[in-house]
Amino acid sequence: MMKKMSIPTSKASLVLFLCQIISALDVPLDLSQPPTITQQSPKDYIVDPRENIVIQCEAKGKPPPSFSWTRNGTHFDIDKDAQVTMKPNSGTLVVNIMNGGKAEAYEGVYQCTARNERGAAISNNIVIRPSRSPLWTKEKLEPNHVREGDSLVLHCRPPVGLPPPIIFWMDNAFQRLPQSERVSQGLNGDLYFANVQPEDTREDYICYARFNHTQTIQQKQPISVKVFSMDSLNDTIAANLSDTDIYGAKPVTERPPVLLTPTGSTSTKVELRGNVLLLECIAAGLPTPVIRWIKEGGELPANRTFFENFKKTLKIIDVSEADSGNYKCIARNTLGSVHHVISVTVKAAPYWITAPRNLVLSPGEDGTLICRANGNPKPSISWLANGVPIAIAPEDPSRKVDGDTIIFSHVQERSSAVYQCNASNEYGYLLANAFVNVLAEPPRILTPANKLYQVIADSPALLDCAYFGSPKPEIEWFKGVKGSILRGNEYVFHDNGTLEIPVAQKDSAGTYTCVARNELGKIQNEVQLEIKDPTMIIKQPEYKVIQRYGQVSFECIIKHDSTLLPTVIWLKDNDELPDDERFLVGKDNLTIMNVTDKDDGTYTCIVNTTLDSVSASAVLTVVARPNPPFDLELTGQLERSIELSWIPGDENNSPITNFVIEYEDALHEPGVWHYQTEVSGTQTTAQLKLSPYVNYSFRVIAVNKIGRSQPSEPSEQYLTKSASPDENPANVQGIGSEPDNLVITWEPLKGFQSNGPGLQYKVSWRQKDVDDEWTSVIVANVSKYIVSGTPTFVPYEVKVQALNDLGYAPEPSEVIGHSGEDLPMVAPGNVQVHVINSTLAKVHWDPVPLKTVRGHLQGYKVYYWKVQSLSRRSRRHVEKKILTFRGNKTFGMLPGLEPYSSYKLNVRVVNGKGEGPASPDKVFKTPEGVPSSPSFLKITNPTLDSLTLEWGSPTHPNGVLTSYTLKFQPINNTHELGPLVEIRIPANESSLILKNLNYSTRYKFYFNAQTSVGSGSQITEEAVTIMDEAMASRQVDIATQGWFIGLMCAVALLILILLIVCFIRRNKGGKYPVKEKEDAHADPEIQPMKEDDGTFGEYRLFSFVSSAPF
Repeated sequence: MMKKMSIPTSKASLVLFLCQIISALDVPLDLSQPPTITQQSPKDYIVDPRENIVIQCEAKGKPPPSFSWTRNGTHFDIDKDAQVTMKPNSGTLVVNIMNGGKAEAYEGVYQCTARNERGAAISNNIVIRPSRSPLWTKEKLEPNHVREGDSLVLHCRPPVGLPPPIIFWMDNAFQRLPQSERVSQGLNGDLYFANVQPEDTREDYICYARFNHTQTIQQKQPISVKVFSMDSLNDTIAANLSDTDIYGAKPVTERPPVLLTPTGSTSTKVELRGNVLLLECIAAGLPTPVIRWIKEGGELPANRTFFENFKKTLKIIDVSEADSGNYKCIARNTLGSVHHVISVTVKAAPYWITAPRNLVLSPGEDGTLICRANGNPKPSISWLANGVPIAIAPEDPSRKVDGDTIIFSHVQERSSAVYQCNASNEYGYLLANAFVNVLAEPPRILTPANKLYQVIADSPALLDCAYFGSPKPEIEWFKGVKGSILRGNEYVFHDNGTLEIPVAQKDSAGTYTCVARNELGKIQNEVQLEIKDPTMIIKQPEYKVIQRYGQVSFECIIKHDSTLLPTVIWLKDNDELPDDERFLVGKDNLTIMNVTDKDDGTYTCIVNTTLDSVSASAVLTVVARPNPPFDLELTGQLERSIELSWIPGDENNSPITNFVIEYEDALHEPGVWHYQTEVSGTQTTAQLKLSPYVNYSFRVIAVNKIGRSQPSEPSEQYLTKSASPDENPANVQGIGSEPDNLVITWEPLKGFQSNGPGLQYKVSWRQKDVDDEWTSVIVANVSKYIVSGTPTFVPYEVKVQALNDLGYAPEPSEVIGHSGEDLPMVAPGNVQVHVINSTLAKVHWDPVPLKTVRGHLQGYKVYYWKVQSLSRRSRRHVEKKILTFRGNKTFGMLPGLEPYSSYKLNVRVVNGKGEGPASPDKVFKTPEGVPSSPSFLKITNPTLDSLTLEWGSPTHPNGVLTSYTLKFQPINNTHELGPLVEIRIPANESSLILKNLNYSTRYKFYFNAQTSVGSGSQITEEAVTIMDEAMASRQVDIATQGWFIGLMCAVALLILILLIVCFIRRNKGGKYPVKEKEDAHADPEIQPMKEDDGTFGEYRLFSFVSSAPF
């Protein structure tokens, strides 16, 4: 049975796969081989003193190795120590601490040896040290009295532990103390203050040391800090403080930077290759200094450089010798700068260039073991054989040592051994075991037979042929059962036997044969390769912007090989989706309901099969109205201006475009907010203009494309000082309400416009164009004043000035008003009418003198009405119509008149008070017009060849009727019109008999009336002459005969029987195309007949009866 294997497609997976194959090329365990250490404890092994100590040492070999230990360089006899046991079939030691043993008693350097008949392998030197978490030494801590602005260092000095503890500062409530550019913790655990402030005063600065290995935390005694401001010191406090308690008695002043650590101008630092380099500079000063780092003569390494602790710590990871050099930190504030240079030297413990590897040789073969390492300083290389220095080890004539290389020539089975290479310098050592195993073995293939490999098309295919043999076998690959040997650039042949097809195509699928041969034999193995279609995302998720509480969907439509079963996984920010019912995962989409801010992020669709994996990502941006601004602050208070500043709230992924500032006047309109101004979304301050005598509060609203935020919390209130008014009332008017008064009105000032208490108005007036003095009166805060006893409609100059308890507003401007109007005194004269046509006339008049208008001339009104119709001489209700002509017009048009009628009209002048007297009535007449259509047209008494027409005269004759005109023509069945006949009828007639018409024929009639002016609109009607009486009689007789009725019933019965037969035959599977036969042999009796056929009635009846069953 074939074993199935899926080959990964990525480059990283390819490397991993090759490494797995290489690591699998070990000597099979059924063959003799020296020991190999497979697992051991770390070199520096810190143990928990409360738990058992487990020192690992595992090895393999054939025969299975035995184990022994040394402690501090001498043999460790575990049989003599009841607390120490060795695990069965293992070299791992267990020291029983939990049953009475003391961890300190087992502190030391341990080394394990695994030995069998072919050699001995040794472990590293394992240094065992119990972890320590000692208590803090008791000390008396004096309170720290510090002057405001000075620097301060609170020393932690934790106990020395193993490993060193983690330091942090907290208060009595176990809350971490806040740190900043001004206050921060150094690498040594001390707490540094660049300058102290009054808020630093507290009695619970506590340093904690956490020992992770033993999971314990030690606490230092609380430290008290009291910050003094020299302005608040009194004589009593000063008398009780020594000179050392306070740092002088000078007031708080700014100071240039001074380095608290490191001290001096230069220092040195040594770090080992591969470690993390940490450099620190902490400075004191006021203002708080800012730290900057540079590397002299070079750049800080990109991607490996980080700044921590508010840039006070420079961190470079994975350092190498190239990172050696001078690093300068610069502390700067507004008063100056200080710097410190740290000379960094990177040393290196030994590291491998070429580690020795196991060597399998057949008798008589040659080989080499190579051990090459580097370091700073350069490490020394020494060799051991089976754990013994090679200089004192038993001699082997096939072995020659040449520095870092051992050369083997013509080896024999006795040459098998384990060799150790030790590379060491002052910073550490490396130890590697490598055996020489002399065997004579025919080839064997370790890869299972008929193994199945599945690969995605256009990806590398790696076909395994793990083998062993001594001498080393040669490997050849064939495709197919009888294929030729594989060669060429399309294949890669690895030393471990693996065949690589760099780009596997569909035609690469099939059976591959691996052949291994050496001088002792030959063996082959077959594997199978299948090529699969790649998985693809054909519709990827797309970038989405959605408003908060909306709904969004991401699509992920895939295409895959039909033999592979894909699984689709959705991730948010490279993590699992939240466990939230709002997230709905469908077959090919992800839907998020009721989107919230926390849904913002990157969503990834991952499609996995057993062979490949594809993914696609899209970003979801959740937008919303901004959060309201906060921390409003008023500064720079002046009488007429103030500066408002604020901190913007979260813009919620939609940039703030502007800020709207509103104000409340708690003095005049509490609770009402007014628009003040708005500024750009990039500003966080605004200079605001103020008015006197207003108790201001401000609030800010942020605006983005989504909408407006909620208003911020109001600022503090600011009351401006009182002043005289800056402005006068607006919209001042003088308009009389009666013929003998003048009403002066204005818009009162709003509360904040008053500028102070006691708002009043000085109202002044005088008659225009008359040498009069101003008359003035001061009124309360109202909006009008009435002046009585004025002449009718004369112009006045009017002004209104604001004043309050502090004075008058600027001199106001004057406006022109008029005293009250009265009705006009005279009517327009010389009224003339010019009739243009039967429905339109033009009227003229002379204007009245302006003095007689006694007010503002608004225009003229023309009253006109119809007296009677000249054609009927009958009177009716008089309906007067009015046309108004604005301004000083002296003519107008009168539309919509009725023809042949008598009219009257008069004209009146109009002012603001009303209408003046009417002019004498003027009579005019309209000429004749065309009449309206006759009021009705009836057609009665139809016979075979005649019709009687009756009509009514027009409702509006619009003149004297002269005649009627009748036109008619026949209409056939297709609605085609026949010849038109016209008849003129006297005006005094009201009926007419038309004779000699065709029987059973439809006629259309057109009828209208005429005056001397012309023809009016026509009325139409249609009528039909009756058919021949004999034919009508026969039709009735046939339809009522009993024989005809019986015949129709028989036909209906036959049709019913026929339908029953059809139904039975169809149920038996037969077909009876009734419809086809009916279409082919249509009954001529059911074809439509002409209307003039006397059998129309019978046709309708027969058609109904015969077709009803269908």
